[in-house]
Amino acid sequence: LPLIKDNWNMINRRQFSIAAGAAGLAGFPAVHAQSDKIILGQSAAFTGPAAQLGIQFHAGAKLYFDQLNAQGGVGGRSVEIRKLDDGYEPERCAENTKKLLEDDVYALFGYIGTPTSVAALPLATKAKVPFVAPFTGAMALRAPLNRYAFHVRASYNDETALIVKQLHHVGLTKVAVFYQNDAYGKAGLDGVTLALAALNLKPVAVATVERNSVDVAKAVETINAAAPEAVVQISAYKSCAAYVRAARKAGYGGGLYNVSFVGTQALADELGREGAGVVVSQVVPSPYTGSKLISREFTEAVRKANGAVQANFSSMEGYIAARVLAEGMRRSGAKGGSEGLISAMESINGQPFGGFNVNFSRNEHVASNFVELSMLTGDGRVRT
Repeated sequence: LPLIKDNWNMINRRQFSIAAGAAGLAGFPAVHAQSDKIILGQSAAFTGPAAQLGIQFHAGAKLYFDQLNAQGGVGGRSVEIRKLDDGYEPERCAENTKKLLEDDVYALFGYIGTPTSVAALPLATKAKVPFVAPFTGAMALRAPLNRYAFHVRASYNDETALIVKQLHHVGLTKVAVFYQNDAYGKAGLDGVTLALAALNLKPVAVATVERNSVDVAKAVETINAAAPEAVVQISAYKSCAAYVRAARKAGYGGGLYNVSFVGTQALADELGREGAGVVVSQVVPSPYTGSKLISREFTEAVRKANGAVQANFSSMEGYIAARVLAEGMRRSGAKGGSEGLISAMESINGQPFGGFNVNFSRNEHVASNFVELSMLTGDGRVRT
């Protein structure tokens, strides 16, 4: 991977390590009205053009919680994710969140996307219910600090900074941005613009696509007219795949870069051979190489699931997020309730989880800034 390899040593210095297992999760008290189960609430896309994001994240999280439950759960109580489909639409997500809060869930967990999380977080905050591990890197959800929100993944600013740094490293300065016309796309655009500004550059063109749409013709026309050397894509896999195909058909031969939210394996599946050379930034270690302990533990769990779970970056993120939340539940001890969980999560500072380090504190609710680059190979695989 010649375009990326030169930065690997530097990037690896930013990697964090995680090593907490499921064993020993005990002493977790009864909370709310839940007696034999700890109920988590998740609103995510399980249908529609972004469905694989919700499906895969949930599958990875459930894989870990199933392991945990088989070992006795948390203090003898099993963990269950109560999931509702929002189709990646904010209004549906808000309604789902209200239902989950009415059901007295212990925490909201694994929400998928920026516009949906933006709609849900104020509701969680008002209800004083922790909002843990949303699948989004938007700065609007991170700053200012919200004591009920805990982010496991790096930000879109971290991802776009690495992408722009890589482009600059190989001498590419004419950068365009194709982005989803909502809070997610604008967060990514802001990240690219900020990174370019640090180099006294700005995007040579920008163009949008509507959420849950694949109508990219106008965007391709606008961006191709500017003859960029690279296009950074900030959208979900269906629209990004549509853009790649249409741009190349129209004669574009430059680089194509995506942030992790695109759904790497879903994008690879959509593009097939046309995906060769497309780059995606990642915020969790590779589930394919086995270079990290967490990756080996995850792939072994996938193997034991006998085909029930697909190993990919999205399911890997769900698995890691579940481990982090489980550690918080274990640490909450006799305190219990939302306040107990918040204090427990804030105490997870520098704990290794098999190669992915988590750093929460009272003043920091973003656990990681781990970012690295990967590339689609065109045969359905992802190279890191």
